Amino acid sequence: MYLAIEGVIGVGKTSLARLLQPMFGADVLLEVFEENPFLSDFYGDRARYALQTQLFFLLSRYRQQRDVPDLIARHGSLIADYTFAKDALFARLNVRGDELELYRRMHDALAEKVRRPDLTVYLKAPTPLLMARIAQRGRSYEKNMDPDYIQSLVEAYDEFFANYAEGRKLIVDAAALDYVANADHLYWVIERIQAALGAGDLQNPLPMASGSAGDR
Repeated sequence: MYLAIEGVIGVGKTSLARLLQPMFGADVLLEVFEENPFLSDFYGDRARYALQTQLFFLLSRYRQQRDVPDLIARHGSLIADYTFAKDALFARLNVRGDELELYRRMHDALAEKVRRPDLTVYLKAPTPLLMARIAQRGRSYEKNMDPDYIQSLVEAYDEFFANYAEGRKLIVDAAALDYVANADHLYWVIERIQAALGAGDLQNPLPMASGSAGDR
């Protein structure tokens, strides 16, 4: 099994991947983003640093994805907190003109060599909640995050998964869940992942949330 978790910055992808790892007896593949030397500059001036940032991410994610078949072979199951496909989503938002065409050619050439997940879980949350979680985790390069940029990501992700055709998907409204602090919420997510792996798309109502959703 190869499971990927997706969603906008701050939605809780990494926390969920770590929580699911022992439950599924899986290895975990976490996105490496802090090594990108352009990231801090990008959040200060997206137009100027978009191409450099995206190309660094593209090659970094591709290097990680090359290991996916070996990781699955060794451990049987793998859970990742990102998908290779999402890289192009960010590029469409931030890169323009001839630079975007250059990026697309590189992305398409590399994507042919990447294994797609058996199931992708898309965690949804509204922009105000995402902004609160981003602020709570206190990363220096995110301190001046633009709410309009996060909203554009929310809209882009919603559109991307509305038309997702690269495999099975499970859409989860994470705003009503606190799977870090509430075991019932975690098991609810696990049950839907298991069902989706066997029965295609699954988008059921959420359980009643107890307490408030904390930082992920």
